[in-house]
Amino acid sequence: MTLIERLRPFFQWLAGTDAFMKAGPKIVPAMDRLAHRLTKGRPISDRMIPTLVLFTTGAVSGQVRETPLACLPEPEGTLLIVGSNFGRDRHPAWSGNLLKTPEAAVSFRGERFPVVARLLDGEARERAWPALVAQWPVYDRYTAKSGRELRVFRLTRVPEDEA
Repeated sequence: MTLIERLRPFFQWLAGTDAFMKAGPKIVPAMDRLAHRLTKGRPISDRMIPTLVLFTTGAVSGQVRETPLACLPEPEGTLLIVGSNFGRDRHPAWSGNLLKTPEAAVSFRGERFPVVARLLDGEARERAWPALVAQWPVYDRYTAKSGRELRVFRLTRVPEDEA
C-alpha cells in the first residue's frame, strides 16, 4: 500500500469537516489548477481520486470557464462528475454552465478533448451514485450538509470526426 493510499481515509475525513468545507473552495481549486499545469494534466496519482479540468462556457458571460474537479472514469470511457460545491447550499456555477451549454471540453490524464454533458436523474443517477460514494464517501456528507441533491453529470467524449 502506497503512502497516498494510506492517507486517503485521513483526507476523506478532512474533506468532510466543517472547517474544510469553508476553506476548501478558496484553496483546493487553485492548488488543483497549479498541479494540473505543472504536470501538463498527467495524474500524479489516481489513487487518491482522479481529477480533470472541465472547460465550460459561462452561462451568463459566454466566456470559457476552467474548473478542476474530481471524477470517476467509467469502463465505457465516460466520466462522472459531481456538483458537490464542498457541501454548500447552492449548486456550483460550472453545473449551471453545463445545463445551459452541455458541449464542453476536459483535460484528463494529459489529453484535452471535447465532451457532451448529460445531467443524470432518476434511475440513471441512482445507478451511478453508489460508485461515486464508494470512491469518495464525503459526497454523502456534502449532500446532508447542503440540503440539496448533488448534481451528477456524465461526460461523453465527442468523436474526433464530430468535434
